[in-house]
Amino acid sequence: MTTPLPVSEVIAALPVPALAIGATEQIITLNHAAQQLLGMPAQGRHFITVLRQPSVVEAVEKCLANGSQTTAEYLTRENGIDTTYTVSVSPVGKTGIALLSFQDITAVTAAGQMRRDFIANVSHELRTPLTALMGFIETLRGAARDDAKARGRFLEIMSKETERMNRLVGDLLSLSRVEAEERVRPDAEVDVSSIVAMTLRTLTPLAMDADVTLISDLPSDPVMMRADRDQLVQVCTNLIENAIKYGGKGKRVYVSLSVEEHVQALRARGLVLSVRDEGPGIAPQHLPRLTERFYRADEHRSRELGGTGLGLAIVKHILNRHRARIKITSEPGQGSEFKVLLPLE
Repeated sequence: MTTPLPVSEVIAALPVPALAIGATEQIITLNHAAQQLLGMPAQGRHFITVLRQPSVVEAVEKCLANGSQTTAEYLTRENGIDTTYTVSVSPVGKTGIALLSFQDITAVTAAGQMRRDFIANVSHELRTPLTALMGFIETLRGAARDDAKARGRFLEIMSKETERMNRLVGDLLSLSRVEAEERVRPDAEVDVSSIVAMTLRTLTPLAMDADVTLISDLPSDPVMMRADRDQLVQVCTNLIENAIKYGGKGKRVYVSLSVEEHVQALRARGLVLSVRDEGPGIAPQHLPRLTERFYRADEHRSRELGGTGLGLAIVKHILNRHRARIKITSEPGQGSEFKVLLPLE
């Protein structure tokens, strides 16, 4: 006949934070993970003085009173990050002991919040042009029905708003595609130098219209790596187009590509694509958030220039697929530089 293990040994073996509360409402044992989570001497103390949070206290009281199994949320802060745990409170047979186990659901909670924020942002981005279109349509049906001058002006604005919605939908579809492919490593050999050169040729008319001079420094020989050609074109187009739009009239945009034997951020040999402008720069507090969906350092200017707020988020996911990094440096009044660090296997 097998001898049952003591509760303390069972709890010590659990891979998640866990503790046991006896009928006297004192914590009778806990494992090392629970001790680290609680951050204070807990064994022998009344559970209320240790756990404190009302939802957890209520769940424990119910379990001790009638042996019911319940769950609650335990909120804490670890290493400067808000953390959420689901606490399962279960009776241990008829011993009068309540067993608490803590499951970290921070990532799940964050993902849920991201989805809610994403839906809210998409709704807001679409509602603004739709509201404008509905207003203009109503005006054209009424007061401006026979006003040719007003009709022409309104139709021009409606066209711009429609284009804005079309760009947003296009970027949303693009974001969905790159997210779906993020875990699939590219296997085709492409010439990155020719991709950058082609992108520069494509964007030259845009630069001329904006009175921006493109200055490039690219290798004369092919630079081959395993990559998705279309996605690298997307990265180059986004970064160079942004530099042209936000760099300012009469300024220059510098684009360079180089092979470096040791890229510090990659700890390996790699390619460095640099796109630098002479624009107004970006304030330091915005830099860490530029690749977030719908984040804009200058929302009004971004909307005026037709930005959707998704371009750099798409770039980030493409670079994740290629195991690459992006480094953004900027100072107000000194321009900005976006460096893409691509590993060469």
